[in-house]
Amino acid sequence: MIYRAIGVMSGSSLDGLDIAFAEFQENAGKWSYEIRQASCYPYDEDWSGRLETASTLPALDYQLLHTEYGHYIGQQVNKFINEYGLEFQVALISSHGHTTFHIPQKRMTTQLGDGASIAAETGLPVVCDLRALDVAFGGQGAPIVPIGEKWLLEDYDFFLNIGGIANISFNQESYTAFDICAANRVLNMLAKEIGKEYDDQGMIAAGGTIKTALLEKLNALEFYKRTYPKSLANDFGTDVVYPMIHSMDHEIKDSLRTYVEHIVIQIRNAISMSPSINQNARILITGGGAFNTFLIERLRDELKELSIEIVVPDENLVKYKEAMIMAFMGVLRWRQEYNVLSSVTGASRNSIGGALWTGQEA
Repeated sequence: MIYRAIGVMSGSSLDGLDIAFAEFQENAGKWSYEIRQASCYPYDEDWSGRLETASTLPALDYQLLHTEYGHYIGQQVNKFINEYGLEFQVALISSHGHTTFHIPQKRMTTQLGDGASIAAETGLPVVCDLRALDVAFGGQGAPIVPIGEKWLLEDYDFFLNIGGIANISFNQESYTAFDICAANRVLNMLAKEIGKEYDDQGMIAAGGTIKTALLEKLNALEFYKRTYPKSLANDFGTDVVYPMIHSMDHEIKDSLRTYVEHIVIQIRNAISMSPSINQNARILITGGGAFNTFLIERLRDELKELSIEIVVPDENLVKYKEAMIMAFMGVLRWRQEYNVLSSVTGASRNSIGGALWTGQEA
C-alpha cells in the first residue's frame, strides 16, 4: 500500500515552518519512504515574536492566535503544494504545530496550530495534536519521532536529533528515547546578542574558551540527574539555561564554546545510559545541529573511545526528518495503528495519537 502525505513541523528553534511531502510504502509489514519534496518557510519577525511570546498571552488571545496560526499553516501548505505542483497528489496532512505549554507531570501539553483551520484552508484531511493522548496516558509526550525511526530507519543503533532541544533514541529490543538538553535554541539566543541569527558552522564557538565554572554549573542542573523517560519544554532553554549563562557575563564566543562543550558532554552521558553499546555502533545525526561543524567535530572526538561511528545523512534527511516522520505518524493514525511508543514516553500503553479533521467535501 502506498500513502502520500505532507508533514508539518515547527521546531523550538523558531527558524521556520518545515514542510515535507513524502511517499510511504508498506509491504508485508515492512515500510519504506521517499522524501519527494521539502522546504522550510522562514518566519518573519512578526510570527517569530508572536510564537516566542505565545505562552504569556491571556487565554482569549492565546486561542485567537491558535486559530490564526492554523490558518497560516494551511496557507503555507497551499503555497508549498502550488510551488511544487502537488495538486491532487496529497492524501493527508499531519501537523505537529508549535509547542507552547508542555507539562506532562500534570498530564497537559499544548501545540499551537488549530487543525480545523488547516483543514478549512487546504480542503484536505488533517491530523494534529499528536502528543496529547500519550500525555493523557501518563507519558512524557516526547520524543515522538522514534516511531518513524523504528519503522523507516532501522539500520542505526542510535538516533540523535540536535534541534532547539537535543534528543536521542536507542534502537534496541525495547525502544527507548528521551530529551537530552536544550541545544540550538540557546546557541541561537547567544548568537543574536552579537547580531547573528546563528553561529554558522560553530566558528564563533571554535574561537572561544571553555569557562569551567559555567560548565560545571550547567552540568549540575537537576534535569540531568533524572532517569528516562524524560522530556523538556522550550522554556528550559529560554528561562533556565540562557539566564544562567547570561548572568556570568562572559564574552559571547566563550559562552558559545562553553555551551557547545556542555551539549557534547550531555550527549555522551546520554549514550552511556544505553543498556548495551555495541562495538562499531552507528549514530544517525539530524536536525540543524548536524550543520554545526565544530559541534560535530567535538562530538566525534568525544565518542571515539566508545567506538561509535557518527553518520550525517543527506541534507534532506538532516533538515526534514522530523517533518517526514510527522507525515508518517499521520499515516499510522489514518490506519488506526499505534504511532506513539510507551517504551519511549513512559505512558501506561502505546497509543494512536492525533485528532483527525476532514477538510474535503463528502
